[in-house]
Amino acid sequence: MKLNHVAFVFFGPALDPKIHRSEIKTDQFVLTSVGVATNDWDQAIEVAKKLVANGVQLIELCGGFGPMGVAKISEGIGHKIPVGGVLYGGEAYQPILDLLKD
Repeated sequence: MKLNHVAFVFFGPALDPKIHRSEIKTDQFVLTSVGVATNDWDQAIEVAKKLVANGVQLIELCGGFGPMGVAKISEGIGHKIPVGGVLYGGEAYQPILDLLKD
């Protein structure tokens, strides 16, 4: 099977996956990007299920999900497709925490 449809799912404050989404399409490839409300795990799992139902073959999660989030989403979709996550090196931790301060 040729990989031709992937998705990137990201967390952000007050994001609505029905509104905060985009697609990049070519005649051979589709990238679907979907935002979900920060730490709304139920919403993230539902989005992942819909992505799988729509033919997505691989899901990449933003770093905010962390390793436990990758496991939750993978389990939530019954391990039907690969789920991975963006990782940051240790040198990025403090700058990320600085960005997330209120």
